[in-house]
Amino acid sequence: MKLRKVTAASAVLLSLSVAATACGGDKKDDNSSSGGGKKITIGIKFDQPGIGQKTPQGYAGFDVDVATYVAKKLGYGADQIEWKESKSADRETMLQRGDVQFIAASYSITPERQQKVDFAGPYLLAHQDVLIRADDNKIKSPSDLNSKKLCSVTGSTSAQNVHDKLAPKARLQEYPTYSACLTGLQNEAIDALTTDDSILAGYAAQSQFKGKFKLGGFKMTNENYGIGVKKGSDLKAKINKALESMVSDGSWEAAVKKNFGPANYKNEPAPKIGDIKS
Repeated sequence: MKLRKVTAASAVLLSLSVAATACGGDKKDDNSSSGGGKKITIGIKFDQPGIGQKTPQGYAGFDVDVATYVAKKLGYGADQIEWKESKSADRETMLQRGDVQFIAASYSITPERQQKVDFAGPYLLAHQDVLIRADDNKIKSPSDLNSKKLCSVTGSTSAQNVHDKLAPKARLQEYPTYSACLTGLQNEAIDALTTDDSILAGYAAQSQFKGKFKLGGFKMTNENYGIGVKKGSDLKAKINKALESMVSDGSWEAAVKKNFGPANYKNEPAPKIGDIKS
């Protein structure tokens, strides 16, 4: 009788142990950051044409193509990617909390950000510029932005860079998204939108805005786009290898032409890993 009780108890314990192990295994697969799991969560922008945009047909843009390529090298198919919107002000927090495995969202590498997260790359060298109305002939140089309403998004360094270094009297306006800045520019609530030339070119090239806006043509800063990962993550080295492969097999150049070609964007050559232009 005692033997039957012990056997029954052992069977219960064994069953619980197996169940716990199975649950633990499923959780590890779902949150794996090194490939081969059920899914991977990647942060991108949802409102940047040519870079990262959510459309009725899905997700499109250069960052989306780069992230998809990297995910494939990490062992994930396109159908295993969960895209999550990463606004400029939220990126470091999202990585620190583990909301995403990595972020490819026009994410410029800066010393301040490197204190909080790690970066793979860079994978694109852009330059800060301004977008103005096509009929505006008063803004011909960065100094002409003095006393003008200059828009950028909350958490971005673009407008502050112009104010601190080039146009100290510029009137800074912070909007939650670039799309909101664009609406303000169109409605003449602001005079100029500043961010990276790659992003601005994407907006200017949209069919509904064709002929309404133009780039200033100012190369005011170097913006080294990197892929953000959690501090200390082993993903950094793996992503760097994937980026090198993307350049060497021609996929990087194809993605540039696909996403920026229609805007006649004059892109820089693919940067070498770790080569951050100041």
